[in-house]
Amino acid sequence: MSDRLPDGLTSRRAGTALLAVALCLPPFYLDAFWLRIGLFSMAAAIGAVGLALLTGTAGQLSLGHAFFLAVGAYGYVWLAGEPGPGLPPALAALLAVLLAGAAGGLFSPVAGRVRGIYLGIATLALVFLGHHVLLTADSVTGGFNGRSVPPLTLGGFTFGAGDPELTVLGVPFGAEERLWFLGLALFAFTWFTARGLLRGRPGRALAALRDSETAAAVMGVDVARHRSAAFVVSSLYAGLAGVLLALAFRRVVPDYFSLALSVDYLAMIVIGGPGSVAGATAGAVFVTALPLLMTRYADRLPLVTAPGSAEGSMGPTEAARYLYGAAIVLVLLYAPDGLHGVVHRARDRVRLRRTRAPATDPATPPPQPAAAARSKEHTP
Repeated sequence: MSDRLPDGLTSRRAGTALLAVALCLPPFYLDAFWLRIGLFSMAAAIGAVGLALLTGTAGQLSLGHAFFLAVGAYGYVWLAGEPGPGLPPALAALLAVLLAGAAGGLFSPVAGRVRGIYLGIATLALVFLGHHVLLTADSVTGGFNGRSVPPLTLGGFTFGAGDPELTVLGVPFGAEERLWFLGLALFAFTWFTARGLLRGRPGRALAALRDSETAAAVMGVDVARHRSAAFVVSSLYAGLAGVLLALAFRRVVPDYFSLALSVDYLAMIVIGGPGSVAGATAGAVFVTALPLLMTRYADRLPLVTAPGSAEGSMGPTEAARYLYGAAIVLVLLYAPDGLHGVVHRARDRVRLRRTRAPATDPATPPPQPAAAARSKEHTP
């Protein structure tokens, strides 16, 4: 029996290795602006993957994703900062993620019994309740002005600017460079755990539950338990995204975790493709990077003015929302499975053409029927 791997698996592993190496290079060549875009995109991708598992795979609509992001972000700030317990930052980050999962667990009985638009309205209440708490609990959240985020330290190494100073291959590593590799590690963890979940029995059970609750129940799937579990897992990913967002922003304020943020995450999975880890990642990069890029190049874009210009003009953030709103409409009309589906179909077409190419090659004679071949053999 041969130990040689299939060509497709070998090429896939080689592509993954090359992508991993390529993602490690930006801190050595790009400035802080592009690294911040990458950090925000990685944090958004982690949260979008969690929402894709809940909405795209389990079929549960949630408008409360911003609430669990806020729990993760503010949980880390309070647990690691002053006022607060002042725990080691690494422990505070882990507890903040678990705190977001616990908040999802408290709401999971509702998620286990309610579905569709009714669950969306129920989770909508979490956003308004959370925003009110963030504004009024001054001793924990800092109120309207928010709080500064303590840098993450791990084993004496600080993922932030300052001591100890670090230079790698002649490039000084500041906060963005250090956080880049932390974000890559957290995103890789999210990618592989989410894909493993989707390919395993839980993922198949959630997909069956999304397609037909009756059929899933007949097959032995505990409907309420799997719905609740999907909500908790989604909350954990949102909490992790909130921690990374807080570290990237270096200051958290209540107004960021509003209903608009939840809508942005829904836009991410719709544009990228519901139920797909790669699609959620692509949608997160698109929705996150677009307003930042338009803000930087506002003076070069038509109909867009730089922030702080005269009233009545269209700012970069507003213009970006119009653009990805139009992208949502186009996706729903022409590609309901999102960018992931478009790429998947294009890849299938390329593979199909490759398999047909040898048969249509003019240098290769067409195959002859077996009867004709036998008659030629017996011809003197």
